[in-house]
Amino acid sequence: MDNRALIKAFRLTAQLLELHDENAFKIRAYEGTATALEQLEFPVAEVERPGLPDRTGLSKTQAAKVAELLDTGTFKELQELLDKTPPGVVDLLNIKGIGPKKVRALWRDAGIESPEQLREAAEAGLVAKLKGFGAKTQESLLAALAFTDQSAGKLLFSQAEQLASDLAARLRQLPGVTEVAATGEVRRALEIVETIEILVASPDPAPIHALLNAAPGLRHDVLRSGPFAWRGTVADSGVGVAVRVVATDDFTNQLFVSTGNEAHLAAALPQSGPGQPASLRQWAKRERFASEEALYEKAGLQYVVPELREGLGEIELAAARKIPRLLEDSDLRGSLHNHSTYSDGSHSLRQMATFLRDEGYEYLGICDHSQAAHYANGLGPERVRQQQREIDELNAELAPFRIFKGIEADILGDGSLDYDEALRNTFDFVVASIHSNLKMDEQRATERLLAAIANPHCTMLGHPTGRLLLRRAGYPIDFKAVIDACAEHQVIIEINANPWRLDLDWRWVRYAIDRGVQLSINPDAHHTDGYADMRYGVLAGRKGMLTKEMTFNTKSVDEAAAYFAARKKRTKN
Repeated sequence: MDNRALIKAFRLTAQLLELHDENAFKIRAYEGTATALEQLEFPVAEVERPGLPDRTGLSKTQAAKVAELLDTGTFKELQELLDKTPPGVVDLLNIKGIGPKKVRALWRDAGIESPEQLREAAEAGLVAKLKGFGAKTQESLLAALAFTDQSAGKLLFSQAEQLASDLAARLRQLPGVTEVAATGEVRRALEIVETIEILVASPDPAPIHALLNAAPGLRHDVLRSGPFAWRGTVADSGVGVAVRVVATDDFTNQLFVSTGNEAHLAAALPQSGPGQPASLRQWAKRERFASEEALYEKAGLQYVVPELREGLGEIELAAARKIPRLLEDSDLRGSLHNHSTYSDGSHSLRQMATFLRDEGYEYLGICDHSQAAHYANGLGPERVRQQQREIDELNAELAPFRIFKGIEADILGDGSLDYDEALRNTFDFVVASIHSNLKMDEQRATERLLAAIANPHCTMLGHPTGRLLLRRAGYPIDFKAVIDACAEHQVIIEINANPWRLDLDWRWVRYAIDRGVQLSINPDAHHTDGYADMRYGVLAGRKGMLTKEMTFNTKSVDEAAAYFAARKKRTKN
């Protein structure tokens, strides 16, 4: 059980306590445990049980619950709460925009015990008549239920990749297995995964079936399986799992065929001659290859990395040998858009800086929330000045590593940026983001963004659509208008690398590049572990053919400093 699962269990306990109107002190205690676990930088499961209080900083009572959870998958109080709560009511707690108090009202006052019953009641107009709800809440609940339905049976790439990696590691231990690889949506690094596909090379599928049938958390779909294919689902998420067994000498071809989507495999080959295969799929059927690179070369194409195999023009570019060298993790020199304990981060400014420096990066852009973000402990003017004084002190101490003075300035309802002009002038750079009044139509959202982009203090546009994958749809925007405006005003667009966001969507990266807009891989880190999310942003950028040259935070510290200084000079003029 990883740290995230532990945090989820303690948060659920707090929700269930509130649902049952338990003591507020107990609720805060469980929320506090979840928060404490979020701040840890090591896997709690690897700690010896007697040492949990000292290593985690938790009380002996809460540490004992962590130990019980690690050893049994639950703990006494959580299980007691689950036992007296209908499973459907627990499901209601997962619906965006509805907290334990409202779930309690639906359950106790209206007898609603499942999302299905909630939908029926809302569609009949009954929810709007309940005390504390109303027509707008009813409409929001219906929208949230629809989004929940669309998200069912899906996982974030980061979650699916981890499951695939864990399963592949177990399969590699089996006798006779020569090769194992994740394929399909996971290998293409799609931001949302519906099926975790794994390819195994082995002469005997029996041990593979036996392992999968016995694996905890997997459900076998017998009707969809066969001698050389095991299919099923992950029990807690419903995401599909498909494991195929092939001969070792056919592994490369099958890996290729199972990686690209249909549009990539079936695309007409521009240089196909008479009697030659007309598509990549036909080449894979015609002969066996020792490597995927050899297959593309035989087809007259430049090698196409798995992330690009989406059938979006990459075949034509590969035929012309025009796929550029794509961005790599090692190209990044710094990390911009990060938070500290000054706002809603879990680690101090010093901790965020020294950790990043020790990882080999040259600079940190600190962008705590601005004052309008009350919910996130946004910084008022005096706290901004306090932070900037600390940055000056740390820069003197940590040189040549540098902390840039940034802020994540809220884009207000009228499109203006938080703070007055004088205070905005004190920052090295400003990330402008929308965090409030998210329910907008395309015209309103686009106009709000365009106004912010036109502000001379806007250095970078943060998470352009505000989406939270599988949790909340982003507000609709006119992507071309927004990207064109960024090109006009020389505003950088972030690819927010948090796996819940990955916003700007990779499908618009190529358009941004074509318009000359620089992008920045920003982790939006709220703790030191969050820096690792930059990897997901790099993968998203690669899917859009992002290069080192078009990525802002591949600049050296001196180059970044010069850019920020020149932009500030233009702003003041």
